[in-house]
Amino acid sequence: MPQYASALASGQGDSVPAQARTGSRVTDSLAVDPLIAPVAEPLPRRITFLARRDLGNQAAGGSELLIDRIAGGLTADGHEVTLVCGGPATERDYRVVSAGGDAGHFLRARKTFAREVGGCDLLVEVCNGMPYLAPLWHRGPTLCLVNHVHTDLWQLRYPGPAARLGRRLEHWALAGTHRDNLMVAVSESTASELRDIGVAADRIRIVNNGVEDPGPLLPEAKEPLFLAVGRLVEYKRIDLLLRLWERVRPVTGGRLVIVGDGPERERLEAMAGPGVTFAGRVSEAEKHRLMCEAWLLLHPSLVEGWGLVVTEAAARATPAVGFAIPGLCDSIEDGETGVLARGESSFAAAWCALSLSAHRRAAMGRAAARRAKRFRWRSTVRQFQAVAAEAAALASAPGRGR
Repeated sequence: MPQYASALASGQGDSVPAQARTGSRVTDSLAVDPLIAPVAEPLPRRITFLARRDLGNQAAGGSELLIDRIAGGLTADGHEVTLVCGGPATERDYRVVSAGGDAGHFLRARKTFAREVGGCDLLVEVCNGMPYLAPLWHRGPTLCLVNHVHTDLWQLRYPGPAARLGRRLEHWALAGTHRDNLMVAVSESTASELRDIGVAADRIRIVNNGVEDPGPLLPEAKEPLFLAVGRLVEYKRIDLLLRLWERVRPVTGGRLVIVGDGPERERLEAMAGPGVTFAGRVSEAEKHRLMCEAWLLLHPSLVEGWGLVVTEAAARATPAVGFAIPGLCDSIEDGETGVLARGESSFAAAWCALSLSAHRRAAMGRAAARRAKRFRWRSTVRQFQAVAAEAAALASAPGRGR
C-alpha cells in the first residue's frame, strides 16, 4: 500500500496566504499534485466515516460528493472503508450503512458503529453543523472533517433558543470534544472559521476539493445562457438571484437555468419571471453540457466551505460571479477567474458587464480552466491519506490522553 506525506502548496491570490502558516501546518489551499514522499507512520487500513448523508440521498450536495470521492479513492488504494450515514444506504465500492433517519441517526450512530463496524483504525467524523460527538464515545484514532462552520446558518433555520443551542453545541464539539484531534478543513476560509471559534491552528490541515477531468468541451451557447447549480435551500439565495435577474434581463436578454432541487423549489418557481428554467436534478452529461454552454456560473450563496460547482464550471472554462464570502474567496480569483461582488448591485453589474464583453468573459474562462487543472480528486485522496497517517500516529504518541 502506498504511503504519503503532506507537502506545502503553491501560492494563491491575495485572499489566501501564499505560504504555509509557520508552525500551524495550515497550508495554502492550492495543494495540487503535491510532492509525495514516504512517511514513517503506517496508513490506517480500516477507515470509517460518520456523515449525515450518502451521495445517493436526494438531499446530497458538495459535502457528500467530497466524502464519496475520498472513500472511493481510499478503497481503490486498498483501504477498507465504511460510511455510516443517515437516510438511505446506496451500494458502492465501499460499504455504506444506514443508522436511521436524517435526524434520528445522530442518536443511533454510536450503536450502529458498534454493531455494524465494531472497530477501525481511524474514525472520521464529518461535522456539518450537528455533531456526532465521536470523541466522547470512540477511544481510537479520530479525525474531524469540516466543510464550513454553521455559525450564521443556525438562525436561518431555527428559532432563537434552538439556534443558540445548536451554535453552542457545534462550537463546543469542534473546539472542545475534538481538542486532541486533527481537523480537516476544505479551504483556508474554513480553517480561519475554526481558528475563530478556538480550534488550535496547529491542529488544522487543509484537504482540497477536486474535480474530474471534464473531457472534450462544448462551445459556449450563441445566445446568453446563465447557470446556477446547487441545492435549493435558503442559504443558497436563489431568491436573490431571481430578483437580480429582473434587473439584468433587460440588459442581457437570454435565459437563466437553475439546476438542483430542494425544499425551496416550489416557492422559487412561484416567484420566477420570464426566461427562467428550473431543470431539477440532471445527469452528469447534462450538467457538463450546461456548464460548457453557460456564459457565466452564478453563485449567490450566503456561505460556502469552498463552492465545488465553481471549480466544476471553471474546468469547463466558465467563469463565476459570486459574493465575497468565505469559501468563494478561495475558489474564485477575483478579477481573474470570475468576480467576487461586495453587494447586490455589484453582483448585477458584474453579471451585466461580463455578459456584454465576450473578450473579457473568454479570458476569465481560460484562466478558470487553467486553475481548475490544479485540482483533481486523486490529489484530494493523497492529501487525505497524509492527514490520516498523521492522525493515527498522533493517537499512538506517548502521553496521549486517551
